[in-house]
Amino acid sequence: MLKDVVIIGDEMMSRQTLFEKGLRATSAFLSIGIGPEDPVALLMRNTIAFFEASRGIGGTGGYAVPLNWHNKTDEIDYIMKDARPKALVGHSDILLGVRDAIPPGIPVFLVPVDGQPATNCAATREALQVFDGSKVWEDWISGFEPYAGEPRVPPAAILYTSGTTGHPKAVRKPTMTPAQMAKFRKFIFDAYGIGPGARVLVLGPLYHASPDAAGRFAVNEADLAVLQPKFDAEGMLKLIEEHRITHISTVPTVFVRLLKLPPEVRARYDVSSLRQVSHTGGPCPVEVKRQMIDWFGPVIHEIYGGTEQGITFSCDSATWLTYPGTVGLPLEGTRYAIIGENGERLGPNEVGEIYARNDAFGDFTYVGRPDARAECEIDTMITLGDMGYVNEDGALYLCDRKKDMVISGGVNIYPAETEMALLSHPDVQDCAVFGIPDDEMGESLMAAVQLKPSARTDAESIRSWLKQRLTGYKVPRAVTFHDTLPREDSGKIFKRKLRSPYWEGRERAI
Repeated sequence: MLKDVVIIGDEMMSRQTLFEKGLRATSAFLSIGIGPEDPVALLMRNTIAFFEASRGIGGTGGYAVPLNWHNKTDEIDYIMKDARPKALVGHSDILLGVRDAIPPGIPVFLVPVDGQPATNCAATREALQVFDGSKVWEDWISGFEPYAGEPRVPPAAILYTSGTTGHPKAVRKPTMTPAQMAKFRKFIFDAYGIGPGARVLVLGPLYHASPDAAGRFAVNEADLAVLQPKFDAEGMLKLIEEHRITHISTVPTVFVRLLKLPPEVRARYDVSSLRQVSHTGGPCPVEVKRQMIDWFGPVIHEIYGGTEQGITFSCDSATWLTYPGTVGLPLEGTRYAIIGENGERLGPNEVGEIYARNDAFGDFTYVGRPDARAECEIDTMITLGDMGYVNEDGALYLCDRKKDMVISGGVNIYPAETEMALLSHPDVQDCAVFGIPDDEMGESLMAAVQLKPSARTDAESIRSWLKQRLTGYKVPRAVTFHDTLPREDSGKIFKRKLRSPYWEGRERAI
């Protein structure tokens, strides 16, 4: 079996070569003045060059700033002005697509498309003409000797939140002390199981916190690190079997898409090598989780937390089977509280906003936005905007995002519950539920649905199906059908893009 290598799509590189190229990248960045605290933007798909650049930036003491390559020109323009990076590394075709957002004079380093040689990549040839002074990434770093100076402790990346309801915020975490790093590594190992002996598959784009952290640890410490350039359900099963994958980092959306595969396809692949499949990034529908445990075995491991908060709760399969629907019990060192609308601390089974903190994951700042930090903090605990409750044993249950909550006729409705039910419908591929204006009720529930390719159904049939499973007020009054929904590879959906047209021209947005 392959060992000590990194595989991303058709790319494969030994860990030793990757580390050497990272050191060359450090020398290259130092040559253009990148140093401690300096941001460098990364705008590329999952590729080995991402890790080369990230390691190279870390070696200077600077911050890597991974950007969502799905973003449009205006969105990239906002982040570039907000982050003010001192250099930019990106795939040539992506950079050309947002060329108007690239500040003049910034050093630009080009990664050819899909591992092509630069001379054969039309996008790279064009980008070399469009961006003055730009260079091909591989050619640039190969001209430098590996950095051999005093090693620096690399800071974490500056990560931009998804921005589903407005402009994203930049989250920066300070450089950890050796003691903090040792504690952090322990928690990462407990959460993801990534370390020596692990053969790891990381799913999701590297511009998100969880794939970024899991990917970096897999590259640094696992026997094997495998990533997909873009998610493919059957392709994932092939990778598990081919490479005898033991550990996976993913999101619940992946489970939904796996379970949509025909039974004969699912049965075709051997997944018996799996020891831990860790998921984060949102609640998992109960029936989906149960089916995944039945299929993969008791290896499903849930993680609750976020970019700002770190990992605060976790849940192995045994815990989940004891408390179906929970996202877990508090990790060692986690402080938490459920806070009511008036700032009061709530008791067991009372729904409120979840605040938590685990010092093993260090502190953070919103770059340039101290007020935003204060708004999400109570007694040093941080909220991610999630609503939920804990039971008598401390098991945490999520209800929804606070900002997604719909108030209809004075009743609080959490769309996530309706979405979970919809995702179990045999004809539904994807969905989003949100509030739209209602002159009588204030808001009413709307469902945007993407059907499976072969499905034939209508809105009333879906509503009738939901009425058999949910209380009436949780059933959407209207259902619309879409060829695709604006969902990121990470699984997060841009509800703002679906919701905003219904609220245009109104004084309120709730």
